[in-house]
Amino acid sequence: MGMAMTEKQGGSDLRANISEAKPIDDGAYLLSGHKWFCSAPMSDAFFALARTAAGITCFFVPRAASNGSSNPFMIQRLKDKCGNRSNASAEIEFAGTWARRVGEDGRGIATLIGMAHLTRFDIVVAAAGTMRTALMQALHHAAHRSVFGRRLSEQALMQNVLADLALEWEAALLLAFRVARAFDRALEDEREQRFARIATSAAKYWLCKRNPVFMAEAMECLGGNGYVEEHGLARLYREAPVNGIWEGSGDVICLDVLRAIARDPSSVAAALEEIEEVAREDARIASLSADIARSLKSGANLEGEARRLTERLVLALQASLMRRHAHPTHADVFIAARLGGDGGHAFGTLPPGTPYRAIMEKAWSPA
Repeated sequence: MGMAMTEKQGGSDLRANISEAKPIDDGAYLLSGHKWFCSAPMSDAFFALARTAAGITCFFVPRAASNGSSNPFMIQRLKDKCGNRSNASAEIEFAGTWARRVGEDGRGIATLIGMAHLTRFDIVVAAAGTMRTALMQALHHAAHRSVFGRRLSEQALMQNVLADLALEWEAALLLAFRVARAFDRALEDEREQRFARIATSAAKYWLCKRNPVFMAEAMECLGGNGYVEEHGLARLYREAPVNGIWEGSGDVICLDVLRAIARDPSSVAAALEEIEEVAREDARIASLSADIARSLKSGANLEGEARRLTERLVLALQASLMRRHAHPTHADVFIAARLGGDGGHAFGTLPPGTPYRAIMEKAWSPA
């Protein structure tokens, strides 16, 4: 299934779309207009947005028309993208293209958001998964590469870097699994539904911000070998930014977090309740949780601080999950480095006394 939403004059602002949909006798529509980005143009069907008299509406566009003939779907050119090359993207043109409406007339963006909620979760899982792949490449290389008379994995500074990457991945994995559990239970548990509403977007934002930095650091562990195309890390590095762009770039996602807070305050309350259950045992988590609550209660315009608020919310969630599920030492080091100010801004700056080797060995076999 492909997606044909974005137009050149609007980008993320889908309300600016000008493609038109005209109804025909059998309840179907004919679409006309240009799409700047169409994902997976080789698909047999697409979701598309176009404007009716009622407003922006979502449509199902098959590759073949109802009578079996080819549906007008003109590929103007393929995008020459930085990465994600195996998944084609194209500029396309609709010209009397047959389509069926999906959802309510004039409520296409709301219909799309429901779908985007699922694909944003998919991106959260993908970010954690690609972190794992890159970490394994770095750990394997360090275990077998000898420089200056010792294996890289035996050198303290490289151990710090690899342990830091391992903790980052572990926290990302726990966050992805927690959001997955919320999705599983959403239909029968209203609290989990509220949690999923805000945690999915917040997790998508933060993991997508951490992913490119993570890939760059993992690549550096391999030195020049990591930068050549024969090695898989070069592809992972190019792939990393796209997850932060599609299904909502950083600003769009953080504004969605604010929208969730404004329209359903119980969503952020559900997240804070979960954090506070653990905060009773850790003053650092409690301090960050209280800081988030103060920001929400201040009544100030939060738009300019939306990224800061989202980041703090995710870090508090990750810290609480590490405290619940990770090895106690791993949790202590993660919280010290990410919340307690006892770590630097780059990977490889975990505090003194960290059991680097133990964290690295656990990353090899997380089960």
